[in-house]
Amino acid sequence: MFKVQTLNKIAPEGLALFPKDKYEFGPDIKDPDLIIVRSADLLNAVIPESVLAIARAGAGYNNIPLEICDERGIVVFNTPGANAASVKELVLASLFLSSRKIIDGIIWTKELISSKVHIGQAVEKGKSLFEGPEIKGKTLGVVGLGAIGVMVANDALALGMDVIGYDPYISIDAAWNLSRMVQRAETLETLLQKSDYVTIHIPYSDKTKDLFNKEKLALMKKGSRLINLARGGLAKEADVIAALDAGIISSYITDFPTDELIRHKNVICFPHLGASTPEAEINCAKMAVTELVNFLEHGIIRNSVNYPSCSLEQKEKHRLIVANKNIPNMVGQITTLLARENINITDLINHHRGDQAFNIIDTQQDISERLIDKLKHIEGIVRVRTITKG
Repeated sequence: MFKVQTLNKIAPEGLALFPKDKYEFGPDIKDPDLIIVRSADLLNAVIPESVLAIARAGAGYNNIPLEICDERGIVVFNTPGANAASVKELVLASLFLSSRKIIDGIIWTKELISSKVHIGQAVEKGKSLFEGPEIKGKTLGVVGLGAIGVMVANDALALGMDVIGYDPYISIDAAWNLSRMVQRAETLETLLQKSDYVTIHIPYSDKTKDLFNKEKLALMKKGSRLINLARGGLAKEADVIAALDAGIISSYITDFPTDELIRHKNVICFPHLGASTPEAEINCAKMAVTELVNFLEHGIIRNSVNYPSCSLEQKEKHRLIVANKNIPNMVGQITTLLARENINITDLINHHRGDQAFNIIDTQQDISERLIDKLKHIEGIVRVRTITKG
């Protein structure tokens, strides 16, 4: 029986995808083979030695200690695109909220309850305080054309906007789904100079931290709007506030509130609502469970954040899975050792990503525990296991 620890409330529609006769799951599972997590912080947690893989039911994974996982050969998955529709809808709402002063108008109208004025007359007199431009005919710059960015770009076109996209690493799948009407920006700087609205859809990393800083913000059109529902650290907070005060940008909408941002009159903060829909939670759970089952039962890797994608149709009964450091002659050492033990390899795939490499090897013979132990003693190999086809 395989054991799965759930560290947050995971949608039951996703957990139902675990075959009941082979898996047990719950928050109190000891020595799990797999972990599913949403927002629980694993950075300072003790991850059991038994863990083979961790799935984050969401796109971000900054709550998972990747270095430790790399050292131990733990494959970490996320669920890109599973919450795309949910985030996209909030971005579209942000376009209107940043333009039309809708929230200010609602607050002002409710305050009329405590006054002694005639509501209808007061509304007609005060509505001009909340004027704002239409988005139709304006230019939206989409930074990052992954699953969410593509949806935002396509729907913004349908709303009558001109759309510019910037993503030097756009995937083939994303390119297929992106409308031909989306203009391509050669540089981020070009996009910022041309856009009336800018929405950010890139991952957070050392390279993208504080990407929207004083220098970048200074390039934006005077009075433009900035939307950041991706990660708070992508925009340098002090520089955003300075740009608001200087009138460079007229509105900043983010899903990542802080003390300073909440206090600013031209900032709209959501309480991290991007993926807070039942549909998104279900989609993320389903994708996470599918990834884990495919990995545990077949060794297949899709949507890993620390290991390469790796897939091989299993035609033999016996399968060997090896995770290793991406250093020379690893495949040679593995296959040589198998040959010495008279193991016939019928199919093999080896992929690498950065410092990590992954091997799927199908054989006609069973792999003994003695041979597994020899493989583990090869310098650079961090994880070895076998899969026997039912």
